[in-house]
Formats: sequence, structure tokens, C-alpha cells
Amino acid sequence: MVQCKQELKQRMTTRKIGIMTSGGDCGGLNAAIRAVVLRAVQHYGFEVYGIRYGTLGLMARPVQMDRLLPERFDANLLRQGGTVLGSVNTGSPFAFPLADGTFHNRSQDVIDGFQQTGLDSLICVGGDGSLDIARKLALQGGINIVGIPKTIDNDVPVTESAIGHDTAVQVAVEALDRLQPTAASHNRLMILEVMGRDAGHIALAAGIAGGADIILIPEIPYTLAAIEAKIQQLRANGRNFGLMIVAEAVKALDGQHVTQHGGGEKARYGGIGQHLAEQLTASTGAEIRVTVLGHLQRGGQPSAYDRLLASAFGIHAVDLVAAGKYDRMVAWHNRQVIDISLAEAVASNQIVDVDGALVRTARGLGICLG
Repeated sequence: MVQCKQELKQRMTTRKIGIMTSGGDCGGLNAAIRAVVLRAVQHYGFEVYGIRYGTLGLMARPVQMDRLLPERFDANLLRQGGTVLGSVNTGSPFAFPLADGTFHNRSQDVIDGFQQTGLDSLICVGGDGSLDIARKLALQGGINIVGIPKTIDNDVPVTESAIGHDTAVQVAVEALDRLQPTAASHNRLMILEVMGRDAGHIALAAGIAGGADIILIPEIPYTLAAIEAKIQQLRANGRNFGLMIVAEAVKALDGQHVTQHGGGEKARYGGIGQHLAEQLTASTGAEIRVTVLGHLQRGGQPSAYDRLLASAFGIHAVDLVAAGKYDRMVAWHNRQVIDISLAEAVASNQIVDVDGALVRTARGLGICLG
């Protein structure tokens, strides 16, 4: 009886939930949105509204917002990559870029937009940067917020996995699987460059699962001599080909990041694979080809694990809203969904533990880590 009264009170006090996806897209976002809609509407009787294009939708007048109904969110959405709400990963509202090249603080525009919606709370699906921005907006504007972690880089603290990481690893492993026969057929060293802006989780996991001979991640320094020695070892063992995977954030030999410019965008990581290929070709005489996966890691059908994780996260996020527990982020820990302080979640980023299980596994397999 007491529980029934508590649920009735919750339904009366929280009626409208907003949800938005922010930052780069990845596999599993639609599964998270679907879970939020089904749990909120079918179990609690809440209304759910999707904010289009993250904070940009809240800046727009009128606010870009649609009511999300369960009948629109059947199982087909689980299989769909990207996000049906759209997203934004450029321009913080606290330093929003203008056409003349200057920046303007538009945080109050976002807050005013949220207040105009009449929403009681907001669920934000984002990475460490997006969740940090969302929390600052929430504190400034008195917004009730719950975070869901998503990032292919898997660098959000505390949670063992974030939405999108498993799919990105799966794509990278498939790429290695496809590169290996060509490498063997032509006696080549194949270098696969993968995403990983601040951490090497994708490269490390995919490298182990995909049978790479060399894995380079930003957390572990490397030398050209160590890579050359590994190539010579392969040759001594009768194998004149190999696979190498490198995270985009690995630095060049001069200690600087390799970046690219284009389309008026700020510099972004990319090109370390080609840089290393040129150096290794000169020093070893190996025939080398480079493949850069880029945004292929974000798109396509999400993996089964990402669908499961996103669904579990979405359910728990709605339960937190129903319980009035805000300024929290859902997380995966010890095979359970938990929730932690959002402040803790955005305080730092989770890089590869150089003494952790995966690094030990790679070394135990004889993989060169630089």
C-alpha cells in the first residue's frame, strides 16, 4: 500500500520528461531513447519529449521538440544506428561560435528554452564533455537532470562501459579480420588507424580481439626501434606480414599530435597511421598500407551488447527521475546498473589502465605495445 501511494505521488509530481542526445553519434543511442520512452510512458504514465539536436534545439525559437509516443518506438529502432533526435558536437553554449569568428555565451538561451518547454526534468545522453556542459547548464538554470553515458572512446569515469564502445570495437575487429588476408597475400604490414581522442580503449580491445601484432595507444609511449624489432621478429619467425592498430591520439615521433584541418573546422586528430608508415617504410623496407576507419566506427547497426546496455541505462534513468534523484549518471559496474554523482562522472576521464587486465593480456600474447 505504501509503495502504491509513493508511485501515485511520483506520477502526480513528475509529468514531462525531456531527452536529448549530444556529442558524436554512436551505436545504441536509439535503443536508449526507446527504453526511456517505453519505461516512462507505459510504467509511470509520464510524457516524454525529444529535444532535437541537443542544446541547439533548446536555443531555437520555438524550441525544437517533439512528443515521443511508444507506438513509434518498436523493435526496429534497436537495429538503427545514429540518433533519431539528431545531435551536436561542435560549439559549447558557454562559448558558442558566431559567423564572424567570435564566441558568445548562450547558456541562458538554452536555459530559457528549457523553461519554455514546461518540462520537469531532462535526460541527457552524452559523453564526458556533453555531460559536463549539461551539468553546468543544470546548475545555472535549476534544471533536474540525469545523465546516460555514451562514447565510443569509453573514457567516462566509473562506468565499465559506455553506449557505443562495443560497436566501435566490433567494427575495428572486422576491419582487422578483412585486412589480414590481404596482408598475408601481399607480404605487407597493414596499419589500421582508429578513433580514440583521449584514450586508447578501442585500439587496445580491437587489437587483442583482432590478432594485431602491434598496438599503439596514447597511454603507453613507443619507440620506432621497438616496432622495428617486432617486425624483424615476425620475419625471423617466417612471417613477412603483420597487423598494426593505432589510436588517432598517439603522438608522432616529435611528441606532437598529428592533426588535420578542413572545412573551416578546428584541427582534429588524424594521420598518425600514415606518419608511422612513412617512418617504418624508410627504416625497415616493409611494404605498408594504411586504413583509417574514421566515422565507420560510429555508424551501422549497434552490437547486441550496446543494445542491452542502452536499454538498461534508459530504464534506470527513468527510475531515477521517478524517484526524484537528480544530478546523477547511470553506470555499469560489476554486471549491474548503478548510479553515481554526475559531478564525479565529469571530474576526469577514464584512460587505459597501463597495469590493467587488457594491457597484461596484450603483453602476455606477445603483442608489441611500443
